Amino acid sequence: MRDRDSSAFDVFYRATAPRVVHLVYAATGDLTLAQEATQEAFARAWRDWKRVSTHDDPVAWVRTVARRIAISEWRHGQARGRAHTRHGMTETVGSPSDDRVAVVAALRQLSPVLRETVALHYLADRSLEQIAQELEVPIGTVKARLHRGRAQLADLLRSTEPMSSAALARPSSLQRKENGHA
Repeated sequence: MRDRDSSAFDVFYRATAPRVVHLVYAATGDLTLAQEATQEAFARAWRDWKRVSTHDDPVAWVRTVARRIAISEWRHGQARGRAHTRHGMTETVGSPSDDRVAVVAALRQLSPVLRETVALHYLADRSLEQIAQELEVPIGTVKARLHRGRAQLADLLRSTEPMSSAALARPSSLQRKENGHA
């Protein structure tokens, strides 16, 4: 029985781990944190695989756990960063590509609800119905959030390019109220 559980978990892990890493990375902007949180979430899933495998959507369970771990680690990291700053210690990290910086910066400027909805749809390949169920919101709310998230990302990414006269004449959709009806 344990071998069957092990092989089922192995298949599950191989099929879903990269998507979970991408989702957590989109939410945090920190690839190392995303990888570590995902690894810990899958370790917890393995420890309780008998129960987790019976869920309607085990990957949703893993994604939720990974996001919670990442948030917790991010908070601890913020506190460590403040302590390092107070004591004169600084971190040095290699430079990411310009494209990665632009996309992560744009994602970070979205509200948490828009960022999560966009990440679930585009990085976790979730359908509108699955997102609505997972976030416990109406499907119309998911559609509205995706629409606003895409529009804001496009504006943010467009603003990182040299501005053309046509772009300067266009009003920014960032002026729209983000959380109006959704």
